[in-house]
Amino acid sequence: MYSAYSFMLEKTSRRVKQYAKKVFREENFGITVDQWSVLKNLHNKNGVSQSELAEMTFKGMPTLTHILDLLHQKGLIEKLVDSNDRRKVKIRLTEEGFKKVEKLKPSIQKIRQKAWENLSKKDFEHFSETLKRIHKNLDT
Repeated sequence: MYSAYSFMLEKTSRRVKQYAKKVFREENFGITVDQWSVLKNLHNKNGVSQSELAEMTFKGMPTLTHILDLLHQKGLIEKLVDSNDRRKVKIRLTEEGFKKVEKLKPSIQKIRQKAWENLSKKDFEHFSETLKRIHKNLDT
């Protein structure tokens, strides 16, 4: 029984991401869903180390490094040497990066809302509580 629910949760998560990828391509956002995740996290907390950003975005270092290189090439982020530890690099949004996030926010909100269509407030609250319990069960 539990494996069916776990499979359904994973399948739904993948479907949400597939839908987002499709809309990103169709709307020609100029970035990928994974790049958006990095930009949005930097918008919320700018000037973090690459390891902090990896933790925030749930991405491995090789994947994140590739994403950061692409965002840097697009002029959306900058990499600054940490003045306290020259071995570390701080990742910051550029002005263009901030503009990109602000421009895309309404479209991203519409993508997110699509998954919640036809669900009542009670449905959402129940689902949210269930996910929180699952997450808490796995805290170590």
